[in-house]
Amino acid sequence: MLGVLFGNELGSRTLWEPDEGRYAEIPREMVQTGDYLTPRLNGVKYFEKPALFYWLQAGAIRVFGLNEWSLRLWTALFALLGCLMVYVAARRLYSRRAGWLAAGVLATSPMYDFLGSIITLDMAVSTFLTFALLAFLLGVREPPGQARRLWLWGFYAACALATLTKGLIGMVLPAMVVGAWMLLLNEWRQLRTLYLPTGLLLFLAIAAPWHVLVARANPEFAQFYFIHEHFQRYLTTVHQRYEPAWFFIPVLVLGMFPWIAFVGHAVKDAMPGAWSERRLHRESWFLVLWAGLVFLFFSASQSKLIPYILPVLPPLALLLGRYLARAWDHSELLGPRRVFWLVLVLGLGMAFAVLYVRHHLPAHPRAESMLGLVGTHLYWMAAALLLAAVVPFAFSRWRNCRRTIASLLAVSVLVIAVFDTSLPRLNDFRSVKPLALILKPMLHPDDEVMAYQTYYQDLPVYLERRITVVGWKGELEFGMQVEDTSAWMIEEPAFWERWEGARRVYLLTALDNYDKLRAEGRGQFRLIAQSGPNVLVTNRMVQP
Repeated sequence: MLGVLFGNELGSRTLWEPDEGRYAEIPREMVQTGDYLTPRLNGVKYFEKPALFYWLQAGAIRVFGLNEWSLRLWTALFALLGCLMVYVAARRLYSRRAGWLAAGVLATSPMYDFLGSIITLDMAVSTFLTFALLAFLLGVREPPGQARRLWLWGFYAACALATLTKGLIGMVLPAMVVGAWMLLLNEWRQLRTLYLPTGLLLFLAIAAPWHVLVARANPEFAQFYFIHEHFQRYLTTVHQRYEPAWFFIPVLVLGMFPWIAFVGHAVKDAMPGAWSERRLHRESWFLVLWAGLVFLFFSASQSKLIPYILPVLPPLALLLGRYLARAWDHSELLGPRRVFWLVLVLGLGMAFAVLYVRHHLPAHPRAESMLGLVGTHLYWMAAALLLAAVVPFAFSRWRNCRRTIASLLAVSVLVIAVFDTSLPRLNDFRSVKPLALILKPMLHPDDEVMAYQTYYQDLPVYLERRITVVGWKGELEFGMQVEDTSAWMIEEPAFWERWEGARRVYLLTALDNYDKLRAEGRGQFRLIAQSGPNVLVTNRMVQP
C-alpha cells in the first residue's frame, strides 16, 4: 500500500521549477558530460550541495531514461524506506501494532506525502538521518558485541551518507541529538562502547573522498561550500530566506494534520513520572530530543524553507504510533474531548480557508488563471478537509477507539489523495514543458535558445541542451565568477546583438517581458506559442 501511495503520482506532473528542474538538470549534465565530480547547472559550476543525490539521479537516468517517473523514483523510494524504518524501530521498541500505526501516521502526514513525490534533497537527507538516529537508539540497547557494533556502524555510515547528500547537517544534527541525550541522562559512559575510532574512520571513508577530490579540482570550492553555504546560510540572511522564529509552527501543524492534535498527549504518555525517573524512559526522551532539537535548530536559522523540518516527522510518528497502539485497547488513553475539538477546528479552518481563497483572492491575472486551472478541485479539497474534521470527531463521541483511529487514517488518505490529484492542474504555471515540447522538434543544431530575465530550471532538461540566459544570475552568480560563462550567460547588449543577427534565436520569457520587448521597437518578435504566463517567440520565420 505504501508503494502505491508514493509511486502512483511519479509521472503525472511536469518538473516543477525551480527545485525539480535544478535537481534533474545537474545529473542530466553529469550523464551527458561524464563528469561526476563537479556539479554543474546549465554548464555553470554549482557547489551548493554535495553530489550523492545527483549520482543516484544520474543512475536512474541511465537505467530508465530521462523522464519524470525516473527522476522522482529515488525520492519515492526514500519516502518508502523512511516509513519502513519507522515501522521496524517501533516494532522493536514497542509492538508490531505500534509499528504499523507509526508508519501509517508518517505516510499520511501531508508534508511527508508531498515531499515524497517531488525532486528535492530533503526526503533523502531526512531518511538518512532517520536511519542514523534509529540505528543509534537500537544499537545502544544491545549488549557489547556484534549486533551493537553493526547498529552503531550503521549510525556512522548513515551520518556520512546524509553529509554527502546535504552537507554538514548530516553530522551536526545526529551529534546534537546524541550529545543532548547523553547529557540529559548522564550517559557519558556510553562513549566507551560507541566504537568511535572505527566509526569515525567509516564516516570519513564514505564522506571525505568526494569533498577532497572536488576541492582539489576546484580551488574555490571550500570557501563557498563550507563558509557561504553552511555558516553564512545559517547565521545570516545572505540567501534572503528569512522568516520569523515561529515560522515552522504552522508548517508543522498543517504538515501533520490531523495527527498533530495528538502529539502533546503522545509525549505526555511516553514520559510519565518524575524527573528522577527519566532513565526509565530513555527511548522516549531520545525521540523527544530528536524532534525538539531539530525543530529548534532550524527555527533559529536565518534561512528557512518549509522542507527543512521534515526530519522532525519520523520521531513524532514513532511517539504517536506507541500512543495509538496503547489506546487501541484502552479507549480512555486516546485523549480528552478537547483533542477532537482541536481536530475539528483545524479541519474546518483549513476548509474555509480554501473556499475563501477560491472566492476572495485579490484580482490578479496570474492568480485568476491559476484558480481557473485548479477549478472545482478546490471544492473537492475543501470537502476532504471538512470530512477530515467531522468524521473523527463523530467517531470519538462513540468512544470506540479502534474505529476512531481507523477513521483518522482513512480521512488522512483521502486528504492527500485529493491534494495529489489536484497538483497536475498547476503544471502550466510551474513548468515550461508545453513550450519545450513545441520547440524541441523545431530546433536545429545551430539554433540558439534563450531565457530572458529569468532561468527556467526545467527547460534544459526537456530540451536536453544548455540554454542562453539573459540578464539573470541568481544562484549561478558564484559559478559565473570563477569561470568564463560569457558565451551563454549574457546581458542586454549581447542579447540584442544576437537577436538582430543572422542566426535563428528562440526566446522564452514571461508575457509582460514579451510586451516590453515588443514596445522597444527593435527586431522582430514572432509569437509561436503561449503556456500559462510564459511565451515562446523567435526572431526568424520558422520554416515548416
